[in-house]
Amino acid sequence: MSKKNHISETPATQFLKAHKVAFTEHPYEYVEHGGTSESARQLGLDEHVVVKTLVMQNQDAKPLIVLMHGDCKVSTKSLARQIGAKSIEPCTPEVASRHSGYLVGGTSPFGLRKAMPVYIQETILELPRIAINGGRRGFLVQIDPKACVEVLGAQPVQCALAE
Repeated sequence: MSKKNHISETPATQFLKAHKVAFTEHPYEYVEHGGTSESARQLGLDEHVVVKTLVMQNQDAKPLIVLMHGDCKVSTKSLARQIGAKSIEPCTPEVASRHSGYLVGGTSPFGLRKAMPVYIQETILELPRIAINGGRRGFLVQIDPKACVEVLGAQPVQCALAE
């Protein structure tokens, strides 16, 4: 069986199926530190519709997930203000993996090891479809972005900075 056409189930795809979220699978060749620009290029997508899943933490080291356009960064000051935190910072890769259960570069907001609050850049919800990590490096799924609010309880925030 060719690895290109079929990805074995991940906690993310199991979660999506269990919650009856329609998705399409989009494997690509994972490139270390290639990020969303690399996956967008390989899959022929606009990087703006490729959504990154970022594991961050507040001043008390409580983890949270931020879903952001691939071509934007998170304004941690703005996010902290909106969610009533003193500060927000990215987790180290080791801490992020421990919280999410996924390797950095393969983090999906679906099927997380630990329940965490999820925040979504509100402009993502205006897109008809997004590509988001499917729980493995080199694997995106395309879904309706509103599913993030429906099945994750993602709270819309305005914290995008152009990259």
